[in-house]
Amino acid sequence: MAKDLFSSHPPFTPPTTEEDRLSWLRLIRSARVGPATFHRLMTEHGTASAALDALPAIAQAAGVADYTPCPRDKAMAEIDLARAKGARMLCYGTDAYPATLAQLADAPPVLWCMGRRGPILRPMVALVGARNASSLGTRTARALAEGLGHEGYTVVSGLARGVDAAAHHGSLKTGTIAVMAGGVDVIYPVENTVLAAAISDQGLRLSEQPMGLHPQGRHFPPRNRIVAGLALAVVVVEAAEKSGTLITARDALDQGREVMAVPGHPVDGRAGGCNRLIRDGATLVRHVEDVLEVLRRLQDAPCREHGEPAPNAADRDAEPEPRAKRSGASNRTPSAATAPAAPVSTQGGSTGPAAPDNSAPAPAAPTTDTHNTRSSAADLSRRILDCLGPSPVAEDQVIRDLAIPAATLSTALVMLELHGTIRRHPGGLVSRA
Repeated sequence: MAKDLFSSHPPFTPPTTEEDRLSWLRLIRSARVGPATFHRLMTEHGTASAALDALPAIAQAAGVADYTPCPRDKAMAEIDLARAKGARMLCYGTDAYPATLAQLADAPPVLWCMGRRGPILRPMVALVGARNASSLGTRTARALAEGLGHEGYTVVSGLARGVDAAAHHGSLKTGTIAVMAGGVDVIYPVENTVLAAAISDQGLRLSEQPMGLHPQGRHFPPRNRIVAGLALAVVVVEAAEKSGTLITARDALDQGREVMAVPGHPVDGRAGGCNRLIRDGATLVRHVEDVLEVLRRLQDAPCREHGEPAPNAADRDAEPEPRAKRSGASNRTPSAATAPAAPVSTQGGSTGPAAPDNSAPAPAAPTTDTHNTRSSAADLSRRILDCLGPSPVAEDQVIRDLAIPAATLSTALVMLELHGTIRRHPGGLVSRA
């Protein structure tokens, strides 16, 4: 593809104005732009407005004709609806954005939140499990949630029936977060309406989906990655061997989180997934002290390494000022706290300071060199697609198989995703659509 479609800009910074937030929302709501592509575009172009200007040319180079980014009016309508519902926008890169979630390669650029802000600033633990949970399972989940809450942890779950609902009930007074599969204002299942209202009063509801969106099956796996991504560890209470709960456990493992499980009777189908997780190395949980032992180890290790105090559980509800990401929170963005003048590159190297340039250069006029470049890009796209299949493969493996630079693959994958020919998966995996 033509080199002028991707220009060199400083790594992006969080939005600081209403216009910036509107551009962020337009970019993530544009067709075929998921979280991973959002971050790649922002890294390449520096600002959301520049990325929006460049999108049509990038899409055209990928073979998508008449591409139009999300209209300004549509994004404004979503913002207006959020204000009417009392929802707040939480953007990647701000102080209020949880550092654990920011570590993900596909961290949500924008989250809509309803409720108190304090719970998201504390260390978090996810409690998930079966929707058709047994009486023992719901009691266990509630007891674990209460114990973790009293120790200063926020309990995260998905507001589903069964174990999720029990976990939220058990941690209402101490702090709980419900991650929604649809819009943050759309309660599903309806039977949890009263619980959802209580969470917005005493805890926090959040979602990366547009306001007013009614959840469908495809929205739950992305929701699960956020549940796992927020937490230091995931505790599974009752899960069948082929249940959706195990998707959250797999996400947690892909993200490097600790996975724990409550064992069950061998002949109880609702315990098959938990028993398998324990057999494969998950920590066995008998009571809350087993969970706390693991959490203390996880929190003490980085504190000893960096000489930092352990996270406190202070409830800060005031909205902090936006800033760059915490040091070490992500390998995509610069660490303003440690080196504001020398941003860290998105692929592990470092780049010197560059002059700000928020303009998106127009595509070059067709020339022989441009034609040859685009032919080369088409050849590379074919090679990548030939290398991929329906089963997810790590990007690093594709780099090794094709013997191409990481930056070259990164640019090509953005184009292929815009074209709809590849899919991204948690953990830096890709597959052919």
